[in-house]
Amino acid sequence: MQLTRFDRWLIEEFVHETHIHTMSPPSSLPKGVREIPVPETQGRRFRYHYVAFNPRTARLLADILKENGQLFSTHVANRKAWYVPFIAPNGKSVTWRWIWIVIICIASFFGTMYLNKLWSDESFRKNFFEAIKTLQG
Repeated sequence: MQLTRFDRWLIEEFVHETHIHTMSPPSSLPKGVREIPVPETQGRRFRYHYVAFNPRTARLLADILKENGQLFSTHVANRKAWYVPFIAPNGKSVTWRWIWIVIICIASFFGTMYLNKLWSDESFRKNFFEAIKTLQG
């Protein structure tokens, strides 16, 4: 199903995280950006790795790096959290899933109420059991 605006907002806010790689540290780190240590290996392109969980803080860090003229690379990835498959199942809309669950629950509630009212009618029960006896032979 097509993702709704709410689905896209959920994914952007709670599922995606922005990885930013730089050659030198920025002049200041915005609040909410975490530095991940990079192992000392030969041939690596970037020395510093930062992760921003909020897209606004990622843009803020990118702006700081641009102002200083620093080389950087960004990559957006999904978080590794237990709730990610519930918020963002692959190619499926959480909003429409919940709408269908609510519709089914309401239909089940009113269907159960209707059957309960029907079953409490004495003439219906009498006709029902007569029909069962007729079908049994």
